[in-house]
Amino acid sequence: MSLGVVVRGFQLFVLAYFASLNALYAFFSYVGLRTVVVYSRSLSEVGLKDLLEREVYKPVSILVPAYNEERSIVASVRSFLSLQFPLFEVVVVSDGSTDRTLEVLVEAFALVEDPRIYARAIPTRPVRRVLRSLRHPNLLVIDKENGGKADALNAALNAARYPLVAPVDSDSLLDPQAVLRATRLFVEDDRVLAVGGTVRPLNGAVTRGGRVVELRMPRRWIERLQIVEYARAFFLGRAGWTRFGALLIISGAFGLFRRDAVVGVGGFWTGTVSEDMEIVMRLHKESRRSGRRHVVAFTPDPICWTEVPSDLRTLRRQRNRWHRGLWTNLWRHRDMLLNPRYGRLGLLAVPYFWAFEGLGPIVEVAGYAMLVASAVTGTLNVSFALLFLSLAVLSGVLLSQIGVGVEAFLLQRYPRPSDRLALLAAAVLESLGLRQLLALERFAATFRVGRREWGEMRRVGIPAEGGPAG
Repeated sequence: MSLGVVVRGFQLFVLAYFASLNALYAFFSYVGLRTVVVYSRSLSEVGLKDLLEREVYKPVSILVPAYNEERSIVASVRSFLSLQFPLFEVVVVSDGSTDRTLEVLVEAFALVEDPRIYARAIPTRPVRRVLRSLRHPNLLVIDKENGGKADALNAALNAARYPLVAPVDSDSLLDPQAVLRATRLFVEDDRVLAVGGTVRPLNGAVTRGGRVVELRMPRRWIERLQIVEYARAFFLGRAGWTRFGALLIISGAFGLFRRDAVVGVGGFWTGTVSEDMEIVMRLHKESRRSGRRHVVAFTPDPICWTEVPSDLRTLRRQRNRWHRGLWTNLWRHRDMLLNPRYGRLGLLAVPYFWAFEGLGPIVEVAGYAMLVASAVTGTLNVSFALLFLSLAVLSGVLLSQIGVGVEAFLLQRYPRPSDRLALLAAAVLESLGLRQLLALERFAATFRVGRREWGEMRRVGIPAEGGPAG
């Protein structure tokens, strides 16, 4: 077989691959957009008020794992304590922090040691002490040896008192009604095991008292590009998968789970750097195996604001970690792949993540490499180059524009015309540079699966007394 035949065969494979990928993107974008539009019209403030007046809400424990978060932790905890919800608690876990995370918490919230004894249903690294707040009876802080985010979540899970638990990143702020809006689904449907909300970049926003009071476009373009990424991923991707009952990911930044369900499957797995996806896959799997009908859903209106990387090095580390976690989770649950026992999960969602999320960076980087090699050797196939770039770049721009449209125009989160124009420009730029760079980073991460290092996540921090974040 000649080299030319091999090259043409690979070119046809790449084109077919990206045509299939973009067809699926377009389909799920249509379904996701339709879902968001219908949902935004159906939910009313009257309905939320009715839940409170009828007292049918479910109490919630907010679980906050923290490692070296002295810059953001006070503002975040204030945000959690100011939630508009009748009955909740905040459980913060300092996971062996080496900075002043614990000290600033003690100073800000008047913490004292608490002699309480609670059942340790899930094994964790040793707990040094438990503290409670003299000012906020619903605030508990656990100081423990470092064991990683999943281990910290398990320690918080052990101490949690309420039937619903909400893991939240310690560099995040919650919208005051976020928990109320998310718990509504648990009240309406007993089959619901987990609910994910929308995570939005906090960078550039003005905060006061742990709340976002004004949205401003961040100064750095790398932060603006991530606004586009998040809008596309949540409003189109996750909304679409929810519509088909096959959602595999609930962001670790904010989600709600039934505590008994999480404890029942053994808590969060410490063998991955992406425990958020793994626990959802395990809940799906165990529910299917036991024959229990269940629901895992994304809902667009509970908002969690999180600080996204403001420099390229931190962003690359984050995406490298995400991709390593993706492969670790897919491999652990490889028995779900094409297994009809798991319904749409096994026949649609899991194969999609294997073929397009996992292997996608390899195919994409290989396609770019072929273009460069062909150009250098003078054998460039112009038809292939135009089709490949159209599928790999232009379709990405279109989907990003749709996501930005939902963010800026439908939900009206960025009211200033200049901010909306900046988002539209970012939707173009995101597919003309950042996407390719992150594809290369994910390509490299594919060959480092199994490494559990987190990597330093450089953050600017959330001002404790208010002001622009990030």
